[in-house]
Amino acid sequence: MSSFASHQHSERRISVVFWVLLAVFAAAGGALWTDWGNSRVGVFLFVCAGWLISLCLHEYGHARAALHGGDISVGAKGYLTLNPLKYTHPVYSFVMPLIFIILGGIALPGGAVFIDRSKIRSKAKNSLISAAGPLSNVVFALALLLIVGAVGYPSAHHDFFAALGYLAMLQLMASIINLLPVPGLDGYGIIEPWLSYETRRSLANIAPYGMIIVFMLLWNQKINSWFFGEVLSTILSWFGSTLYFASDGMGLFQIIHLNLGI
Repeated sequence: MSSFASHQHSERRISVVFWVLLAVFAAAGGALWTDWGNSRVGVFLFVCAGWLISLCLHEYGHARAALHGGDISVGAKGYLTLNPLKYTHPVYSFVMPLIFIILGGIALPGGAVFIDRSKIRSKAKNSLISAAGPLSNVVFALALLLIVGAVGYPSAHHDFFAALGYLAMLQLMASIINLLPVPGLDGYGIIEPWLSYETRRSLANIAPYGMIIVFMLLWNQKINSWFFGEVLSTILSWFGSTLYFASDGMGLFQIIHLNLGI
C-alpha cells in the first residue's frame, strides 16, 4: 500500500471513541433484552449511547457529503473517523445535546464540522451537505419506528422496546427540529444557498443563537405541549405501539437521571 493510500485509510478509520459508544449501546441493549441488572440504569445508558452515536453519524453525514462535494480537507480534520472529539466544538456538538436530553428530554442537534464552502461550487451541493446530517437522523428514526411499531404492546422484552421507543422519539424530534428554517440549524442551511446575499448577511448574526432560541421556545408551556402532544404523538401513533413504548421509556429514563441527582 502506498503512503498516500495508507494516509487516506487512517483518515477514515473508525475511532476508538465510536467503538466504545457502540459497545455501551450493545451491552445496555443486551442487558435490557435479557432483563439483567437495573433496567432503569440500562435504559439510561442505552438511550444516551444511542443518542451520542446518532450525533456522530449526523456529523459524518455532513462531512461525507462535503468530501464528495469538493472539500477534501474534511479527511485531514478527522471528520470521517466518527470521532466527536475532532469536531470544531466538541462541547457544543457532543456534550450540550446530551445535557439537553438529560435535563429536559429535548433532542436538539449539535454542531458542527467546519466545511470549507469556498470549495463547494454548486448551490445544490451546498444544500445537500446541510441536508445530509438530518437525513441520518430521519433514517435512524424510521428504522427504530418500524422495529418498535412491529412489536405488540405489552412485550416480553418491554424495557428494551421502551428504551428503543424513546430513542426513536428523540431521533424523530431531532429530525423535525433540525429541519426548521432557523439560522444556525441545518434546515436553514438547506435553503441558504438560494437566498440573496443581502438576506443571508442580515440573518448571519442570528445563526450563533439559533439552537438556543429553539430550546427556549420549547421550554414555553404552550409550545411544548403542542409540539409533544400534537406533532410528536401524532407521528408516533402512526407506528403501532411506538407511542406507548416511547412514553414508558421516557419515564424510565427520567427516573434514573433524577435519582443520579442530575
